[in-house]
Amino acid sequence: MTPPANANRWRFWLAAAAVFLLLLWLLNDILLPFVVGIVVAYFLDPVVHRLQRFGLSRTMATSAVTIVAVLLTVAVAMAILPPLFAQVQALIAKIPEYVVKVSMRIQPLVEPLMHKLGMHPLSVADLQAKATQWAGSALAVAGTVAGQVAQRGVAIINLLGLLFITPVVTFYMLRDWEKVLAAIDGALPLDHADTIRKLARESNAAIAGYLRGQALVCICLGSIYAIGLSLVGLQFGLAIGLIAGAISFIPFVGTFVGAVMALGMALAQFPPEWLGVAKVGAVFLFGQTLEGNVLSPKLVGDRVGLHPVWIMFALLAGGSLFGFVGVLVAVPVAAVVGVIVRHFIGRYRESAIYRGSTSG
Repeated sequence: MTPPANANRWRFWLAAAAVFLLLLWLLNDILLPFVVGIVVAYFLDPVVHRLQRFGLSRTMATSAVTIVAVLLTVAVAMAILPPLFAQVQALIAKIPEYVVKVSMRIQPLVEPLMHKLGMHPLSVADLQAKATQWAGSALAVAGTVAGQVAQRGVAIINLLGLLFITPVVTFYMLRDWEKVLAAIDGALPLDHADTIRKLARESNAAIAGYLRGQALVCICLGSIYAIGLSLVGLQFGLAIGLIAGAISFIPFVGTFVGAVMALGMALAQFPPEWLGVAKVGAVFLFGQTLEGNVLSPKLVGDRVGLHPVWIMFALLAGGSLFGFVGVLVAVPVAAVVGVIVRHFIGRYRESAIYRGSTSG
């Protein structure tokens, strides 16, 4: 029979977890700048530690890192966002035209198969009409959603928060990072403190290995795709490359989506000069080869212990439950859950339940 003290402890932690999840759900609309600030502070904490080794105080190192990070963010945004938005806007406007061009390229290849399946191929006029209809519907839906979001005060609060509150949260979290960790460490249950510290170290290794490493992988791939596609002359290569790199944190999805978009654009732009299509394919083949053999092994490594399927499930579940905030915290939570599950599996294998009565 479970002792009353242990039963009360389990009730306490279950109640604390329920209250935490309830607050996370209730405050979801205003948490974005704080979560982003904490994530950025987590990324920049090693840089602050390095500056401290050179003799700077924690406050001075934090101030220097925060200022440089803000300036770099503003500079990169001003350099990339205007041409990126222009390319995306032009791409959306020309989608019907490109759909028709691609369809005309591949229609002779698929017509025999469609005849065998008893399907009637669409004419060019029908394809153009349907593409225009789909693009118009997509733009109408996007405009409606954007209008509804813009009318909500929460959207304005989140935007202002990202611009003004996030740097402040980042600064204070960086400055007081060690104090926060010390306070958490001092509040651990004494009889389980060593186990919790061990799990925390393993979780930190998994989170740091994936987040910091994968962020560098996304930046490298986005740069390779954007520069490579622009150099081979692909229209909207900058936008397609950056989109493919940005979503590369989802295993296989970034490369697949980027390759489909780029090759579709290449089919609409280059033929009958097929060398251009081959060059676009070569860019993604080079990026994928570099990621699989150099970037991911060197920057992420095998120590993370996060299966790609588990990562995709965590991202979808987090986004479904808590929106963009859930996407931000999905991978860290998945890493912690993975460490805890492996710990309990190890405990189970050491228990009499697994070994049975014949062990000994």
